[in-house]
Amino acid sequence: MKSSEHDLNHFDLPVIIKRREALCQFGHSQANSGQERRDKQDVEIDPLLQRVYQNRNISDPDDVTYSLSKLYPPKLLKGIDEATCLLVEAIKSDASIVIVGDYDTDGATATTLAMLGLSALGSNQVQYLVPNRFEFGYGLSEKIANLALQLEPNLLITVDNGISSIDGVALLKEKGVKTIITDHHLAGKQLPEADAIVNPNQPLCEFPSKALAGVGVMFYLLLSVRTKLRKEGWFFDKRIAEPNLADYLDLVALGTVADMVPLDANNRVLVAQGIARIRAGKCRFGIIALLEVANRNYRNLSSSDFGFVIGPRLNAAGRLDDISTGIDCLLASSHQEARDYAQVLNEINIERRRIEKVMQEQAFEIVRTLQIGSETLEADVDRTAGYCLYDPTWHQGVTGLVASRVKDQTSQPTIAFAPTEGGLLTGSARTIAGLHIRDLIEAIAEQSPNLVVKFGGHAMAAGLTIEEANLNEFKRQFYGAVVEGFSSVELDFSVKSDGEISASELSLDYADLLKNAAPWGQGFPAPVFDGVFKVLEQRVVGGQHIKFVVKGKDGGIYDAIAFKSVELGNEPGKFDFLNMAYQLDVNEFRGHRSLQLIIESFEPTASVN
Repeated sequence: MKSSEHDLNHFDLPVIIKRREALCQFGHSQANSGQERRDKQDVEIDPLLQRVYQNRNISDPDDVTYSLSKLYPPKLLKGIDEATCLLVEAIKSDASIVIVGDYDTDGATATTLAMLGLSALGSNQVQYLVPNRFEFGYGLSEKIANLALQLEPNLLITVDNGISSIDGVALLKEKGVKTIITDHHLAGKQLPEADAIVNPNQPLCEFPSKALAGVGVMFYLLLSVRTKLRKEGWFFDKRIAEPNLADYLDLVALGTVADMVPLDANNRVLVAQGIARIRAGKCRFGIIALLEVANRNYRNLSSSDFGFVIGPRLNAAGRLDDISTGIDCLLASSHQEARDYAQVLNEINIERRRIEKVMQEQAFEIVRTLQIGSETLEADVDRTAGYCLYDPTWHQGVTGLVASRVKDQTSQPTIAFAPTEGGLLTGSARTIAGLHIRDLIEAIAEQSPNLVVKFGGHAMAAGLTIEEANLNEFKRQFYGAVVEGFSSVELDFSVKSDGEISASELSLDYADLLKNAAPWGQGFPAPVFDGVFKVLEQRVVGGQHIKFVVKGKDGGIYDAIAFKSVELGNEPGKFDFLNMAYQLDVNEFRGHRSLQLIIESFEPTASVN
């Protein structure tokens, strides 16, 4: 099938490039109350970088220096004193500790961090347990609690889950096992009766950063435990070397970026420090091995590698098999052991891609059917906004990726469902900025208490379980809730640009400068620029991507690529001139480094101005 004109995206959404406006003046912030204005005269920051920082509300050069001393103190986390006392007591009494994690990269890194950190602090009995999503589902359920009891724990700690585990915690309490919940997901109206809960998003917690990932919460708890053990003379008395917990920031950085939590100032410190350690080779063997199987050099790591290279390979194990393979890779004590695990994870990820490709094609076909008005699959459903998709052949471990892709291409909140056991469907929801998906699902659950079996998640992503028999009714309520939600928010689907740049700035040196200037990511986006270019060459690669050779109005010639800009099987029309929003990137091939423009969005235009 060939497109008659062009194929900028799957569903002909308008491409609007909106330039960011500077939110402040760099180097001219007002001094904080009671403090003198810092002397910035000797700070040299490139003007282009200054512009990028200003567009992200950064005015003070000190805000882009990422010292660990700038982290918020652990004591601000509600419940951390109680959790610290429980852990110190468990370590000193040589109690059996069981870690219950989650089956994604945040959960894997948090589990690995807990295992390594607690062992370094002096615990001799630490084990982990991560639920297989196909047998046990998400979190500390009663099934997982019973499985954990077989390990005979004195203390159980959840990482990246637990805030909604009412029944699992109750069972453990009944059996005399103490529990600590460490989580970052949004809390429901009822909290589990755990012995301690550490979660920046629980009610009454005054920790300034609500954006900590699960691995970040565990890192903070370890910091607090180390402080208390130090004060009590534990390391001196037991002749134990006090661990430098900063050595584990490679794990914190990986889990934080891969979980797509906002990179606020606190998270940027954690991620920047982790990146620096990885580039210096001071990290887990597993991280280096996962980069190597993807043909990436750890010395040139960027924050995007967490989300697009390492994270998918770890997540693939949790999506198709068992995340324990990923955890064991991160725990590996030698490069060869890590390499063996990484090869397995890479093979699983290849299979995940195959499954995802088939599911995406099916999902987009459903969307097309709905869009042209032939709602034969859902004739009794009044669909007015959003997409609620289901196919009985879909794999529940890949629905989140499908929902995300449909959301990206249609700019509509999307839920993708797959069948599970007992006549249930498990769904993954993804949404656009301005529409809180977890709250939307909670509102449906409150309105119809028997409609949603369970749910949880964030503002941008959530998971839920419903009965298959209730699918059409859920769809009806979901579409109505989306319409109501859209009516109360101002939607903006434009691509945000930092403006045009000069020919001298369209260079490899500036690509390196921008790459290393900050840990870019969710909530702190990488620099994007825009301009009109003449197309000299174009071709489709990999079935979905378009490679271009373009010429700028300054006469410079540049390689560019637009990833996933073509539907499989389609052939885009030929372009003469493009208005592009793009990032500067470094393409490395066989030891040669060259500038490449990564196209975020593009549309045909008349000519170069």
